Amino acid sequence: MPLPMLDQAVNVLDATSLLSSFGALGIAFVMFAETGLLIGFLLPGDSLLFTAGLLCVPRASDAVHLSLWQVLIAAATGALLGAQAGYTIGRRAGSALLARSRSRKLHEGADRAAELLDRYGHAKAVVLARFIPVVRTVLNPLAGVLKVPARTFVLWQVVGGTVWTVGLVLGGYALGSSIPHVDTYLLPIVALIVVASLTPLALELRRGRKRSSPAAPEEQPSTPTPPVKSSEPL
Repeated sequence: MPLPMLDQAVNVLDATSLLSSFGALGIAFVMFAETGLLIGFLLPGDSLLFTAGLLCVPRASDAVHLSLWQVLIAAATGALLGAQAGYTIGRRAGSALLARSRSRKLHEGADRAAELLDRYGHAKAVVLARFIPVVRTVLNPLAGVLKVPARTFVLWQVVGGTVWTVGLVLGGYALGSSIPHVDTYLLPIVALIVVASLTPLALELRRGRKRSSPAAPEEQPSTPTPPVKSSEPL
Protein backbone atom coordinates (compact mmCIF):
# COMPACT_ATOMS: atom_id res chain seq x y z
CA MET A 1 0.00 0.00 0.00
CA PRO A 2 2.40 2.74 -1.18
CA LEU A 3 2.06 6.27 0.13
CA PRO A 4 1.24 8.76 -2.67
CA MET A 5 3.55 11.70 -3.24
CA LEU A 6 2.41 14.98 -1.75
CA ASP A 7 2.26 17.67 -4.42
CA GLN A 8 -0.13 20.07 -2.67
CA ALA A 9 -1.20 21.19 0.77
CA VAL A 10 -3.42 18.67 2.51
CA ASN A 11 -6.72 19.73 4.03
CA VAL A 12 -7.47 17.12 6.72
CA LEU A 13 -11.10 18.25 6.86
CA ASP A 14 -11.65 17.61 3.15
CA ALA A 15 -12.23 13.99 2.09
CA THR A 16 -11.00 14.43 -1.50
CA SER A 17 -7.80 16.18 -0.38
CA LEU A 18 -7.01 13.43 2.10
CA LEU A 19 -7.68 10.65 -0.39
CA SER A 20 -5.65 12.23 -3.19
CA SER A 21 -2.70 12.79 -0.84
CA PHE A 22 -2.65 9.63 1.30
CA GLY A 23 -4.94 7.10 -0.36
CA ALA A 24 -5.99 4.13 1.75
CA LEU A 25 -3.45 4.97 4.46
CA GLY A 26 -5.24 8.27 4.99
CA ILE A 27 -8.51 6.40 5.50
CA ALA A 28 -6.97 4.17 8.18
CA PHE A 29 -5.53 7.20 9.98
CA VAL A 30 -8.79 9.17 9.94
CA MET A 31 -10.85 6.19 11.08
CA PHE A 32 -8.45 5.57 13.96
CA ALA A 33 -8.36 9.23 15.03
CA GLU A 34 -12.11 9.81 14.72
CA THR A 35 -13.09 6.73 16.72
CA GLY A 36 -10.18 6.58 19.17
CA LEU A 37 -8.98 10.09 19.97
CA LEU A 38 -11.11 12.86 21.47
CA ILE A 39 -9.59 15.36 19.01
CA GLY A 40 -10.89 13.30 16.08
CA PHE A 41 -14.50 14.50 16.18
CA LEU A 42 -13.69 17.19 13.56
CA LEU A 43 -12.57 14.67 10.94
CA PRO A 44 -14.85 13.76 7.98
CA GLY A 45 -15.60 10.10 8.71
CA ASP A 46 -18.85 9.48 6.81
CA SER A 47 -17.99 11.61 3.80
CA LEU A 48 -14.49 10.11 3.62
CA LEU A 49 -15.79 6.54 3.49
CA PHE A 50 -18.46 7.30 0.91
CA THR A 51 -16.06 9.32 -1.27
CA ALA A 52 -13.47 6.55 -1.06
CA GLY A 53 -16.06 4.09 -2.34
CA LEU A 54 -16.86 6.39 -5.26
CA LEU A 55 -13.18 6.72 -6.16
CA CYS A 56 -12.74 2.93 -6.27
CA VAL A 57 -14.87 2.77 -9.41
CA PRO A 58 -12.69 2.53 -12.55
CA ARG A 59 -12.61 5.83 -14.48
CA ALA A 60 -14.79 7.52 -11.85
CA SER A 61 -12.18 10.26 -11.45
CA ASP A 62 -9.21 11.39 -13.52
CA ALA A 63 -7.32 12.57 -10.43
CA VAL A 64 -7.65 9.69 -7.94
CA HIS A 65 -8.29 5.98 -8.21
CA LEU A 66 -8.31 3.69 -5.18
CA SER A 67 -8.33 -0.07 -4.77
CA LEU A 68 -11.61 -1.31 -3.30
CA TRP A 69 -10.08 -4.12 -1.24
CA GLN A 70 -7.40 -1.79 0.17
CA VAL A 71 -10.02 0.79 1.12
CA LEU A 72 -12.23 -1.79 2.84
CA ILE A 73 -9.32 -3.23 4.84
CA ALA A 74 -7.95 0.20 5.78
CA ALA A 75 -11.35 1.56 6.81
CA ALA A 76 -12.34 -1.43 8.94
CA THR A 77 -8.89 -1.78 10.52
CA GLY A 78 -8.64 1.91 11.43
CA ALA A 79 -12.17 2.03 12.84
CA LEU A 80 -11.81 -1.15 14.93
CA LEU A 81 -8.37 -0.32 16.31
CA GLY A 82 -9.44 3.25 17.01
CA ALA A 83 -12.50 2.20 18.99
CA GLN A 84 -10.44 -0.24 21.03
CA ALA A 85 -7.81 2.42 21.71
CA GLY A 86 -10.52 4.87 22.78
CA TYR A 87 -11.99 2.30 25.17
CA THR A 88 -8.56 1.62 26.70
CA ILE A 89 -7.85 5.34 27.10
CA GLY A 90 -11.25 5.78 28.72
CA ARG A 91 -10.63 3.07 31.31
CA ARG A 92 -7.32 4.64 32.28
CA ALA A 93 -7.71 8.39 31.91
CA GLY A 94 -10.98 9.20 30.13
CA SER A 95 -12.61 11.25 32.88
CA ALA A 96 -9.61 13.56 33.25
CA LEU A 97 -9.23 14.08 29.49
CA LEU A 98 -12.89 14.93 29.02
CA ALA A 99 -12.89 17.28 31.99
CA ARG A 100 -9.97 19.24 30.52
CA SER A 101 -11.68 19.76 27.18
CA ARG A 102 -13.41 23.11 26.67
CA SER A 103 -15.25 22.03 23.52
CA ARG A 104 -19.02 22.44 23.98
CA LYS A 105 -19.62 20.14 21.00
CA LEU A 106 -17.50 17.42 22.59
CA HIS A 107 -19.32 17.64 25.92
CA GLU A 108 -22.70 17.54 24.17
CA GLY A 109 -21.54 14.41 22.36
CA ALA A 110 -20.49 12.87 25.67
CA ASP A 111 -23.92 13.58 27.15
CA ARG A 112 -25.57 12.00 24.12
CA ALA A 113 -23.28 8.96 24.34
CA ALA A 114 -24.13 8.48 28.01
CA GLU A 115 -27.82 8.76 27.13
CA LEU A 116 -27.43 6.09 24.42
CA LEU A 117 -25.74 3.71 26.85
CA ASP A 118 -28.46 4.28 29.42
CA ARG A 119 -31.40 4.05 27.02
CA TYR A 120 -30.38 1.20 24.70
CA GLY A 121 -27.94 -0.83 26.76
CA HIS A 122 -24.29 -1.48 26.01
CA ALA A 123 -24.59 -3.64 22.87
CA LYS A 124 -27.08 -1.56 20.92
CA ALA A 125 -25.53 1.75 21.97
CA VAL A 126 -22.04 0.77 20.80
CA VAL A 127 -23.44 -0.21 17.38
CA LEU A 128 -25.71 2.84 16.97
CA ALA A 129 -22.97 5.28 17.99
CA ARG A 130 -20.99 4.40 14.87
CA PHE A 131 -23.56 6.19 12.72
CA ILE A 132 -23.70 9.45 14.74
CA PRO A 133 -20.90 12.00 14.29
CA VAL A 134 -19.16 13.18 17.48
CA VAL A 135 -20.98 10.47 19.47
CA ARG A 136 -18.85 7.77 17.82
CA THR A 137 -15.78 9.71 18.97
CA VAL A 138 -16.72 10.00 22.64
CA LEU A 139 -18.72 6.82 23.25
CA ASN A 140 -15.67 4.54 23.11
CA PRO A 141 -13.69 6.32 25.86
CA LEU A 142 -16.93 6.87 27.77
CA ALA A 143 -17.60 3.12 27.65
CA GLY A 144 -14.20 2.65 29.23
CA VAL A 145 -14.91 5.26 31.90
CA LEU A 146 -18.21 3.55 32.76
CA LYS A 147 -16.51 0.14 32.87
CA VAL A 148 -18.59 -1.47 30.11
CA PRO A 149 -17.49 -5.16 30.12
CA ALA A 150 -14.53 -5.57 27.78
CA ARG A 151 -15.92 -8.68 26.05
CA THR A 152 -19.25 -6.96 25.35
CA PHE A 153 -17.54 -3.85 24.02
CA VAL A 154 -15.14 -5.74 21.73
CA LEU A 155 -17.89 -7.88 20.21
CA TRP A 156 -20.28 -5.05 19.43
CA GLN A 157 -17.74 -2.46 18.38
CA VAL A 158 -16.47 -4.97 15.81
CA VAL A 159 -20.03 -5.52 14.56
CA GLY A 160 -20.84 -1.81 14.44
CA GLY A 161 -17.50 -0.74 12.99
CA THR A 162 -17.61 -3.34 10.23
CA VAL A 163 -21.19 -2.53 9.21
CA TRP A 164 -20.50 1.23 9.26
CA THR A 165 -17.27 1.23 7.26
CA VAL A 166 -18.10 -1.51 4.76
CA GLY A 167 -21.65 -0.22 4.27
CA LEU A 168 -20.61 3.34 3.43
CA VAL A 169 -17.71 2.30 1.19
CA LEU A 170 -19.85 -0.15 -0.77
CA GLY A 171 -22.65 2.42 -0.93
CA GLY A 172 -20.29 4.90 -2.56
CA TYR A 173 -18.96 2.22 -4.91
CA ALA A 174 -22.49 1.22 -5.96
CA LEU A 175 -23.43 4.82 -6.68
CA GLY A 176 -20.25 5.42 -8.63
CA SER A 177 -20.84 2.29 -10.68
CA SER A 178 -24.35 3.36 -11.63
CA ILE A 179 -23.66 7.02 -12.55
CA PRO A 180 -21.23 7.81 -15.39
CA HIS A 181 -18.67 10.56 -14.66
CA VAL A 182 -19.73 10.66 -11.02
CA ASP A 183 -16.73 12.83 -10.14
CA THR A 184 -18.54 15.84 -11.63
CA TYR A 185 -21.17 15.47 -8.89
CA LEU A 186 -18.69 14.71 -6.11
CA LEU A 187 -19.03 17.96 -4.15
CA PRO A 188 -22.84 17.97 -3.93
CA ILE A 189 -22.84 14.24 -3.09
CA VAL A 190 -20.35 14.76 -0.27
CA ALA A 191 -22.34 17.74 1.01
CA LEU A 192 -25.48 15.60 1.04
CA ILE A 193 -23.69 12.85 2.97
CA VAL A 194 -22.45 15.37 5.54
CA VAL A 195 -25.94 16.82 6.02
CA ALA A 196 -27.49 13.35 6.29
CA SER A 197 -24.92 12.23 8.86
CA LEU A 198 -25.37 15.34 11.00
CA THR A 199 -29.18 15.28 10.92
CA PRO A 200 -29.63 12.58 13.63
CA LEU A 201 -27.27 14.45 15.95
CA ALA A 202 -29.07 17.75 15.40
CA LEU A 203 -32.45 16.16 16.06
CA GLU A 204 -31.25 14.48 19.24
CA LEU A 205 -29.67 17.70 20.51
CA ARG A 206 -32.95 19.50 19.85
CA ARG A 207 -34.90 16.83 21.74
CA GLY A 208 -32.41 17.01 24.59
CA ARG A 209 -32.80 20.76 24.90
CA LYS A 210 -36.57 20.44 24.94
CA ARG A 211 -36.37 17.83 27.69
CA SER A 212 -33.99 19.94 29.76
CA SER A 213 -35.91 23.20 29.39
CA PRO A 214 -37.97 24.05 32.49
CA ALA A 215 -41.68 23.53 32.12
CA ALA A 216 -43.86 26.58 32.29
CA PRO A 217 -45.41 26.95 35.75
CA GLU A 218 -49.04 25.96 35.87
CA GLU A 219 -51.50 28.69 36.70
CA GLN A 220 -53.07 28.24 40.08
CA PRO A 221 -56.84 28.56 40.13
CA SER A 222 -57.85 31.76 41.77
CA THR A 223 -59.55 31.36 45.15
CA PRO A 224 -62.76 33.30 45.33
CA THR A 225 -62.76 36.00 47.99
CA PRO A 226 -65.42 35.32 50.60
CA PRO A 227 -68.04 38.04 50.93
CA VAL A 228 -67.44 40.54 53.68
CA LYS A 229 -70.12 40.44 56.28
CA SER A 230 -71.50 43.76 57.24
CA SER A 231 -71.31 44.64 60.94
CA GLU A 232 -74.18 47.13 60.73
CA PRO A 233 -77.47 45.99 62.29
CA LEU A 234 -80.32 45.43 59.97
